[in-house]
Amino acid sequence: MAMLEVRDIYKSFGDVQVLKGIEFSLEKGEVLSIIGSSGSGKTTLLRCLNFLEKADRGTVSVNGEVVFDGNFKGKISDSELRRRRLSFGLVFQSFNLFPQYTVLQNMTLAPSLMLKEQLRNKAISREEYKLQSEGLEEKCLHILDQVGLLDKKDSYPYQISGGQQQRAAISRALAMEPAILCFDEPTSALDPELTGEVLKVIKGLKTSDRTMVIVTHEMEFARNVSDKVLFMADGQVCEYGSPEEVFGNPKTERLRAFLRVLSEK
Repeated sequence: MAMLEVRDIYKSFGDVQVLKGIEFSLEKGEVLSIIGSSGSGKTTLLRCLNFLEKADRGTVSVNGEVVFDGNFKGKISDSELRRRRLSFGLVFQSFNLFPQYTVLQNMTLAPSLMLKEQLRNKAISREEYKLQSEGLEEKCLHILDQVGLLDKKDSYPYQISGGQQQRAAISRALAMEPAILCFDEPTSALDPELTGEVLKVIKGLKTSDRTMVIVTHEMEFARNVSDKVLFMADGQVCEYGSPEEVFGNPKTERLRAFLRVLSEK
């Protein structure tokens, strides 16, 4: 059974159809890189997966559970929507850290709110709440140590570099323990010298248990870290396969032209 199964996803904004029947699947521990020119629908696809946008049609399943069905016409409660979102963690290209909170506070905020809601709804006991709350900071400190930011735990976003802010954003997503970690062009807002440090962290996150979807314009990174690569153009999947297939033996002129333009830069 696939960890993530995306079937026939369509999305329009007004008269503009942005996604046109997107389909792919991922097994647990696989890394998918999504590539394509600006305007091809890559970010919209990620936003649909994370429920930041609602697709018009199609289904999204995680571990066999349908978390989105475009045919469902009823209303989903806010608490149920939050539960479904927990399957996905999203790292934005512009970091989106809360400026009034330290790095560590940015990490602990959402998990703390989730624990309080579970306690309020009696999904966990007061003893469980206390135990998990006490372990939260320790877990977050461990993550910060993994990404090389432990010494910046008490710093505010304006006090650290762009690369460090992106690593903090990655740490914040990891703190929620999502089944699938998504990245939306995580290095596009960074200077070239900071790009390498962030890509190194993402590559280091690849394990047999962590499933990732990465929208990226870093082709060498996509070639080296991915199990599968999906090339999008005009809101459609033009090619989908292993890095060797997509980069080494492109089947369509669209992909050949895309790769040729990148190689000439």
